[in-house]
Amino acid sequence: MDQKRLRVRYLFDRARRLNPTQLIELARQVKRVSKAPLPVIIGDMLWCSVRYEMGFRDYVVWDIRILKARERATWMTHPKAFRLNKTLNGPDSKVILGDKARFLTDFADLVRREWLDAAAVSDDELAAFLGRHARVIAKPAAGEGGAGIAIFDTANISDVAAWRAERIEKDQTLLEQVLTQHDDLNAVYPDSVNTVRMITYRDPQGELHVIASVLRIGNGAVIDNFASGGMFTMLDDDGVALYPGVDKQSNIYREHPVTGTTIAGTRVPFYPEVVSMIAEAAKRLPTVPYVGWDIAITPEGPALIEANHNSSVFQMKPSASGIRTGLLYRYRDAIGADIVDNRR
Repeated sequence: MDQKRLRVRYLFDRARRLNPTQLIELARQVKRVSKAPLPVIIGDMLWCSVRYEMGFRDYVVWDIRILKARERATWMTHPKAFRLNKTLNGPDSKVILGDKARFLTDFADLVRREWLDAAAVSDDELAAFLGRHARVIAKPAAGEGGAGIAIFDTANISDVAAWRAERIEKDQTLLEQVLTQHDDLNAVYPDSVNTVRMITYRDPQGELHVIASVLRIGNGAVIDNFASGGMFTMLDDDGVALYPGVDKQSNIYREHPVTGTTIAGTRVPFYPEVVSMIAEAAKRLPTVPYVGWDIAITPEGPALIEANHNSSVFQMKPSASGIRTGLLYRYRDAIGADIVDNRR
């Protein structure tokens, strides 16, 4: 399906699924940065969804209301990313990357952790796995957005068979050893593994382009996912956090509310090794050139968590960064303006 048809389909689906209650709630969030009446904000949101191919939450998270037209035109959006996922990545991308067990097998040398499928092993094999690790993470084998993830202290599991049955019932059959993260990231927030999301494109000549790099940080939960209560900040090309953290509700955190650690200026350890690891990993996905990678940082170096064929878009809201332009130019530079802007 070509990009113009994808755009028309997206707009049609958006109109069909329009939830007035959700739209009003998002418009109310915009009131944090704008004094405009709600009807004016809602009208502007609808206009931007068509004019800039922009999702409603994009409009809220990136403070689009306060920007001028030429500034609005600089933002990458989730609908654009949806088109890129569909047009750049092969039809096998979801099969290759959506099955977490397959991913862990294909990238076994880069994940730095032991794992197993609780539904495919015996109780004795599961008991031995739990005995080797103080904490394990349980997740759906094909989940997204951090949904269904839980962490368990193995010392509290007294009945392995009953625990396994519960994991199967709750679709949490993929079990992984909980990684120990680097002390520098523990200092930011110790109760989740705070990961790097790196969005990359491998061009037809084999060159890897790092389009955006993000540090995701947990906030009161055991996972750092933005959709599940975590926050994020953008990283520069050396792996240093540029701005305060921002969460899905548009809250801005100059210091982490749990640890008091200043977010901006945080340096991701082993960042050059992260880039090198992703450059190697990307070579193994010839039919999936556009990927969002998740990487943990252990005391020994980076560990690959997963790869997403349908990565979200990360940019920093102007009210947190003071910068009123987005990262669309980086997508154009890496992928090509004609493709990103739907001109062919």
